Amino acid sequence: MQNSCCAAVRLLTWALVLLTFPPICLAAAKAKVHTVSLGMARKVPWSRPDRVPVSGDAGSNMTQMLKVRPLIVDGKQKEWTTGDAHDVTDRSFTIRRAMRLNDTLPGEATPRWSWQPGPWLLVDRTTGHVTALHLPDFDAGVSEAVWYRDYAAYCGTGTTAKGGLFVVVAQLGVRRPVVHKQIGKWPQVLPPDPVCKPAQWQRDPMRVMLQPTDGEPMTFAVVGTTSLVEAGDSDDQ
Repeated sequence: MQNSCCAAVRLLTWALVLLTFPPICLAAAKAKVHTVSLGMARKVPWSRPDRVPVSGDAGSNMTQMLKVRPLIVDGKQKEWTTGDAHDVTDRSFTIRRAMRLNDTLPGEATPRWSWQPGPWLLVDRTTGHVTALHLPDFDAGVSEAVWYRDYAAYCGTGTTAKGGLFVVVAQLGVRRPVVHKQIGKWPQVLPPDPVCKPAQWQRDPMRVMLQPTDGEPMTFAVVGTTSLVEAGDSDDQ
């Protein structure tokens, strides 16, 4: 009789535990699955605020076209983007944000909006999380980042009082740039367009070549390991 009572108590105890703490497999089954996609592209007018019209040069004042696409997470638009996406890992990618800025002057009655390329975003396909990247000395009007693995190579402008034009190689998850070398003065009265040629990457050994449009090419060896940590990663993975 005593054994039967003890067995009933143990059964009741386990039942209460299971009701309070559902099995891990049931919790995992209820985990939300996120969907991340890029919508249809469309062209929008893009006025370059960093380009001053030159007298007699009709092309210097031409409005360019910018191709933008919506970034959609779980069926809802999160951001506007421009350019191609770069897969950093099998679940994360970077893409540049497109911003719609209020270009209305004080006192103007009619609203005016202007499209501009913005900073870069890091998107996690698994969690649906979108993170704004703060790349060192990245200038939306000057910098054209070229990605390889989790590195971005570009020309940037100094944010200090001295200013300056720099070649930069930045790595995701690392605050200080891998390469940061001044190559000229900034601002400039009539800078070339583009200011620098697109960076060229080499795999083995890992190197990158950067070159100002009106200068000599420079090659840098990139030494380091991937430091990007994604949500849900652990040391034993």
